[in-house]
Amino acid sequence: MFHHVKDLQFNARVSKPDPRFANLLLEQFGGENGELAAAMQYFTQAFGAKNPYPDKYDMLMDIATEELSHLEIVGATIQMLLKGVNGELKDAADQSEIMQVMNGKGAKESIIHEALTANPQFGIITGGGPTLRNSQGIPWCASYVNSNGDLTVDLRTNLASESRAKLVYEHLMKFTDDPYIHETLSFLMTREVTHYKMFEAALNSIESNFPPGVLQADPRFTQLAFNMSNGTSIRGPWNEGEIPGMGKDFIYVEDPISYVKETNGLTEQPENMDKELAAAEKMDKKMSQVKSEEVKSADPKGVAQWSDYSEN
Repeated sequence: MFHHVKDLQFNARVSKPDPRFANLLLEQFGGENGELAAAMQYFTQAFGAKNPYPDKYDMLMDIATEELSHLEIVGATIQMLLKGVNGELKDAADQSEIMQVMNGKGAKESIIHEALTANPQFGIITGGGPTLRNSQGIPWCASYVNSNGDLTVDLRTNLASESRAKLVYEHLMKFTDDPYIHETLSFLMTREVTHYKMFEAALNSIESNFPPGVLQADPRFTQLAFNMSNGTSIRGPWNEGEIPGMGKDFIYVEDPISYVKETNGLTEQPENMDKELAAAEKMDKKMSQVKSEEVKSADPKGVAQWSDYSEN
């Protein structure tokens, strides 16, 4: 159940109209890294988390709801940046505040021209308001939403989503010198960082969270790091030394073609790994039971009911 509070979460302000920046800001309104995409992603992920991880369900719903608050902030900012371009243009242009900003009829016409140049939809389709499209006019699409049904996968997806959104706000700040807009974008950018750390903490609280899903990685291939490029081999912590958190070292394959031929297409390993394979199979069965019980144990018996109103 949602209850709309008319005051914004952050006091968004703008110094003057700027249709061109309003068009850029549409990326965070109807773009693939924007606030609506984030809200829908976390809402969608939350449903599958309700039974096995009710605490994570609560977190996802809280953050999803805050993302809708951010969508409202972005939309309000876009609307203010388009002040004087809407359907009440004539009346708005007669107000002293607008006249001071636009410096007369010539400046007013310049603002209108600027809006139409930045995005013709502002004046033709949306009446001078925000629309669920990105800065190039591409409509918002549900394919922006990633929900895989495994919470550890979803949380890793969310880390990437928050990282991308943070970067978009960082880039947007380069294209405006309005100090009020900088304040708003800085707030929104900072909340992306906060959400990142919340998702990171939630992921770390799930045991076990690696590898994603249920089945273990095949030990015959886990440690292999292939040199897939010609020229000087580049070594680093991604292909030498211990694999992070696994207690095993990478095995660097300098010549993948020869290695594949010698192992008959990787089907004949240099070392007998029957023991490792048996351990992986045992873990597969264990994790299958664990994951299954997580959901089954949380499923209510009898009539399914999402909320317990007596507790609430």
